[in-house]
Amino acid sequence: MKKYTDKTLSPFLFIFSLFLIYGCVANKDTTVDRKMQNLTARYNYIYNSNVILTEYNEGLLQTYSDNYERILPVYLDPEPQVILTLTPSAANKPLDEVIFKGQTIINDKSFSNYIDDAYMLLGRANYLKGNYFIASEYFDYTAKTYNSDLKTFIMAMNWKARSQMELNNMVYADKILDTMLRSADELKKDLAMPLATTAQMRIYQKRYKEAILLLETAIRNADEKQLRIRWQYILAQLQEKENDLQNAFINYTKVENSNAPFEMYFHSNLQRIKLKALISGYKINEDKALLTLLKDDKNFDYTDQIYYQVGELFSKEGNYIKAEDNYQKSVQRNTKNQNQKALSYLKIADLNFKVFRNYIKAKVYYDSTVMILPKNFPDYDNIVKKANNLQYLSDRYTIISSEDTLQAISKLPINEQEAKVKAYLRPKVEVSNILNSTGNQSLNDASFPNQTLNANPASGVGNTFYFNNNAAISNGFADFKKRWGNRQLEDNWRQSIRSSAQENNQILAGGNVANGFGNVNNTDSATALDQTSLEKRFIANLPVTTDLLAISNQKIVDAYFEIASFYQQELNDKDEANKVYLELLRRFPENNHLVAIYYSLYLNYKGIEEGKSNEYRQLVLTKFPESNFAKTILDPSYSAKQDELENVINANYNRTFDAYAKKDYGDVVKQADENIKTYPANDLAPQYAYLKAIAVGRTSKIDALLTEFNLITTLYPNDLIIVPLVKDHLKYIQANLEEFKQRPIALIDFDSNEPRFVNQAKPEDVKPKPIENINAADVNKSAEAIIKQVEKPKDNKIETEKPASIFSTATSNTYYYVIDVADASLTLSSSRFGIGQFNRGNYPDNDLAHKLVELDDDQLIYVTSFVDLEDAKIYEESIKGQLKNIMKVPVTKYKSFIISKENFEKLSDRNRISEYLEFYKNNY
Repeated sequence: MKKYTDKTLSPFLFIFSLFLIYGCVANKDTTVDRKMQNLTARYNYIYNSNVILTEYNEGLLQTYSDNYERILPVYLDPEPQVILTLTPSAANKPLDEVIFKGQTIINDKSFSNYIDDAYMLLGRANYLKGNYFIASEYFDYTAKTYNSDLKTFIMAMNWKARSQMELNNMVYADKILDTMLRSADELKKDLAMPLATTAQMRIYQKRYKEAILLLETAIRNADEKQLRIRWQYILAQLQEKENDLQNAFINYTKVENSNAPFEMYFHSNLQRIKLKALISGYKINEDKALLTLLKDDKNFDYTDQIYYQVGELFSKEGNYIKAEDNYQKSVQRNTKNQNQKALSYLKIADLNFKVFRNYIKAKVYYDSTVMILPKNFPDYDNIVKKANNLQYLSDRYTIISSEDTLQAISKLPINEQEAKVKAYLRPKVEVSNILNSTGNQSLNDASFPNQTLNANPASGVGNTFYFNNNAAISNGFADFKKRWGNRQLEDNWRQSIRSSAQENNQILAGGNVANGFGNVNNTDSATALDQTSLEKRFIANLPVTTDLLAISNQKIVDAYFEIASFYQQELNDKDEANKVYLELLRRFPENNHLVAIYYSLYLNYKGIEEGKSNEYRQLVLTKFPESNFAKTILDPSYSAKQDELENVINANYNRTFDAYAKKDYGDVVKQADENIKTYPANDLAPQYAYLKAIAVGRTSKIDALLTEFNLITTLYPNDLIIVPLVKDHLKYIQANLEEFKQRPIALIDFDSNEPRFVNQAKPEDVKPKPIENINAADVNKSAEAIIKQVEKPKDNKIETEKPASIFSTATSNTYYYVIDVADASLTLSSSRFGIGQFNRGNYPDNDLAHKLVELDDDQLIYVTSFVDLEDAKIYEESIKGQLKNIMKVPVTKYKSFIISKENFEKLSDRNRISEYLEFYKNNY
């Protein structure tokens, strides 16, 4: 029988094989060829490709990570690319096989009826590989070539729209969808995916009501069960967002009762509990609300999200203390979901920023947030900016704390100071090996793990309990150290910025030394020597003299004033600003900001506490009647009038300078005298006087020039632009007086930009010299430098990953100080002359030069060159207080910054300048 069967089947199999081979290799437009190509294309290629894609999507469903705190995407696609980056896609064997099969159909089965399907396969495979440009081109070709087939056209347009959405071309994608929907009216079925894609677009556009209608129809038409469940959950999210709580509750319940993935099931249950409470209106009892979910072992990894949702409920009720407590529990119970931890951090930060007004604590939590929050999170950039702005407060609170610490130590008896300084400067310590009450080995505090465990020790059994798992502890050490650095085991360990009272109490109680602590480092002799040297320098710079104490107090006064101003002007928090102003007045009743403080308190209390407002108003008017603040109180338009007056004075100065540039010295003297007489108290009076003196020097002998120079130093002793320059001139004249007396006119050499007294050789290019700080406030800089070395590490400064930029933070050998004038039509000769005056007067030995670069819309004056960033910052600090008098253009027209030579060469237009200013703010 076996032989008989073999014999009868062999010819049949042989003939079938011949047909199969013929169908595979033949490519002729005959009836037999077309049928064989259709047969092999459909079952050998199309069917197998669809199986591969189905398996690929099922695998994607298992690995795709959803963020349930946001509206889920309709498909398992990445976020649209905000910054488009073209990178070659990685090899992907299943998708590459689909691409190969599609290309084979097109090349070898050209007479089959499945060419359109082949192009769709190529598009879908490239889409899943992330090649959205290529995918879009395939879908575009398919839609144009096979537009007579309505279903193919609709599906191609649907996938083309999805590709453009991934490329963030939302306007173009929306037009594609409009075209698709007009054609889809004639299609009776297969509408689910086109409608869902359009719903996704409406979600991106925040047109949630339209998205709800589209999703409801898509769900009714959907064949794929898992997609239908996913869309049902998104529908519930949208209804909740639109405050349609009843329907949202119904849809969350449907998802919970369906065959949804466990994580979606969990969140549906969680949202259902929350909405039930909100719909019924009863007050949430924390224990009862959580009891069922917390008892289920399957929910262990979701405990953090349960507490987060309870926090949300309390927050909506206005019970912010309870809300923060639950957000804290969410952080403590977090086991693996970094997105959830970031959201909990963000909620704590927002509560402290908006409700509790604890900005220092808010800054710490914002730092923690941006460290782990996805960069595509909505409002991510604003969160980063908020954290950076609050750093301004932290820095100034640090100054206050440091100076208070120095003063506290300086007030101790001399024989006790050394011990306190040693305690304060002691290297980092760790906890000694002590068994805790549960019998687990204690952990070194410097790397104690961040809250990534269940807080209830009883809940841990075997190796699942954190402290019984050595690998988990080791990972925790590294994780904590990476995030927080080396922190001591102490109360408020998270708070790196402390009040002066906290700092002083710790130092006076023994600094960093406490029971159970030992020195971590076995310091060698060189380290010990460095430590001793640091202690000696620290002691030597304690504010023990009246002058040093005055400098230290001034730093505290300035820090308090800047903090209060920041609260008032940047954060618009008048209450907090008033607290700081009053604290400043309490500690330093007489200070150099008194009139500004009184005026600010007058404004902040106005309309709230009129009695206090009038009290500070009278203090301004009686104690400082000639101040601009008093004049503004009496005449609210005074400030506008002053701005107009300054514009007139600047315009007059520019005319006088033009006369000087034209060598019309008689007119220079005339205009200078008129302006000094008309505006004797104006800050430009010394500059008028200087132009007059130079004009006199060009037309008279040395005695007349000396008279003018001496008059400037007498009339304007506090000027920081002209007087230092004039003193340098006088010094040079005295050293060469005999030569000057022999001249028929005092100044024989002339350069409109750089007036000289003698003929000088062209300066050679030399390496820039280090800049010295000319500000008197920096006399005690060495002491401050020591303080900075011994401050607690600013662990709250998190190095966040910045978006890609053409600018670099790499160290350079050359830095520029740049003034960007945002008006290409303005003449800057007089302003450049003022910069030259300031440089020659204050930095005569540094060979500083200033140059001009003209762009289409901006003009860049840049001062060159500085050997490093620190020198450039010293220069910036010294000139910024004088810029208003140096620049003869409106203040609103210019801004200044520091830049490396390499970055400066990339400034090509206003957009690049704006980009660099943002880069500079985020990185320096």
